[in-house]
Amino acid sequence: MALSGFSLRHIQVSHILQNKIALITGATGGLGTAVTQAFLDSGATVIGVSRNLQQSAFKSGSFLGIPAELSDPLAVNKLIQQVIDKFGRIDALAHLVGGFAGGQAVFETDDPTFESMMSTNLTSAFYVLRAVIPHMRQAGSGRIIAIASRAAENPGPLVGAYSASKAALVSLIRTVALENKDRGITANAILPGTIDTTANRKAMPQADTRTWVQPASIASLMIWLASAAGQDVTGTAIPVYGAGL
Repeated sequence: MALSGFSLRHIQVSHILQNKIALITGATGGLGTAVTQAFLDSGATVIGVSRNLQQSAFKSGSFLGIPAELSDPLAVNKLIQQVIDKFGRIDALAHLVGGFAGGQAVFETDDPTFESMMSTNLTSAFYVLRAVIPHMRQAGSGRIIAIASRAAENPGPLVGAYSASKAALVSLIRTVALENKDRGITANAILPGTIDTTANRKAMPQADTRTWVQPASIASLMIWLASAAGQDVTGTAIPVYGAGL
């Protein structure tokens, strides 16, 4: 999808999601913090989720932090029911949970690495989607945005398990879009290049970070997709590759 003539960094997000309820998984960390703050700044009430999330992570009366293990389907069901019981609905789901492992060719990749990538990048998304979608269908509206990876469509060597898990996530999101397009629900994936986070800078100290994607750019795109302005965009995998292309 080409976003011609449109700068992610200059989208005006103030109040664009006023009175909306947003669930953000992976709400902390380099990208999660930027996305969660952007949703709060947009006027949304945000339920942030991660394994060890503290309420004090964001100083906003519109933020509720819930620690949860998203690899456990029972824990996911309990989480979503808790949100529905308190807020009555989920208008937007921003699924940021993910992980990376690489450095091995496919024939060298062991079972734990492959299973970990599938569990972290695909299975957790499946559990969350399965629990959230029925409530969105009942409401007749909803926005779903998942963070995949450039590697989902442009895999490189030595990252086979990671690339496969992210490609499967994109396929899952596109399927969700087709299955729910008649219920006012959109579903899209974002394919970032290398994101400029503290963790990535530490892992790649010699890299030219000038070409990396800024978390704020991804956050702005997610706000737009979650808003009324994004209602006609669904089933896409949007490249956000940064200056390096």
